Amino acid sequence: MRITKQARHEARQLFQSCLANGLLDENRVRQAVQFLAARKPRGYMGVLSQFHRLVKLDVTRHSAKIQSAADLSPSYQAQWRADLVRAYGQGLSFAFSTNPALLGGLRVQVGGDVYDGSVQARLAALSRSF
Repeated sequence: MRITKQARHEARQLFQSCLANGLLDENRVRQAVQFLAARKPRGYMGVLSQFHRLVKLDVTRHSAKIQSAADLSPSYQAQWRADLVRAYGQGLSFAFSTNPALLGGLRVQVGGDVYDGSVQARLAALSRSF
């Protein structure tokens, strides 16, 4: 679907109106979508499509996925939360999981940033160097 400049502009304005203190407000997003779907102005599908893209990018930017080879203790999880909030700001959602394939270490992904300190990554880098 081709999206016009006007639809992009309106989606950006709609997205900006859904921000509260620099963070996306879920209730405002719902209200904006309901309002737009009820009125159905010209080109609203393009606006909704672009708005969905912007919301998805913001949610991804504010999510942190921490993988470890073994379960992390609650104190270690709290330390990681504090460190990541200090580095990336408030509003992060955290997901801790275990991945035995890592063999050891951690893999942290915040938005598009990936920090891989796992044994698996080091072994892969070592095998590529040969």
